[in-house]
This record gives sequence, C-alpha cells and structure tokens, in this order.
Amino acid sequence: MSPDDVKKMIEDGVADSEVMVSGEGCNLEVTVISDSFEGKTMLAEQKMVYATVNSLITSGELHALGIKAYTRAEWAEQQ
Repeated sequence: MSPDDVKKMIEDGVADSEVMVSGEGCNLEVTVISDSFEGKTMLAEQKMVYATVNSLITSGELHALGIKAYTRAEWAEQQ
C-alpha cells in the first residue's frame, strides 16, 4: 500500500473528490475536498472517507489515518 493507492481509493469512493496525502508507511494524513460533504457533520465526513479505505485498516496495512474534509467552498476559505 502506497500513499498513491490510498489517494486513488478515496478518490474512487468519494464522488468528485480531490485528495492530498501526506505521511509515510502505515500512518497517513489526508485532505479530502468534495462537495459530497455539503451539509454533513465532521463525523459523517470522516465515516465517508474511512469507508473507502476500510479494507486497508482491517488488514492492518493502514494503522492511522488523519482526515481533514472540506467542501470546495470551505477549502477556498482555507486558502
């Protein structure tokens, strides 16, 4: 499992998303930008992202995943 694998899994699983991954090995942090998060709580956003990589977490390939999730408007405000 590489950071690029995680990026692809999240982009495939969260509609119209842009994903940035940092970190190494089995401890990664991701920033996910998608309008699919509109109106969702932070917990719901994190569940959406975790669902895309659950197989890596249950297998132990991925031990820790920090998630920052934004809509496109929220991301623009951060910049």
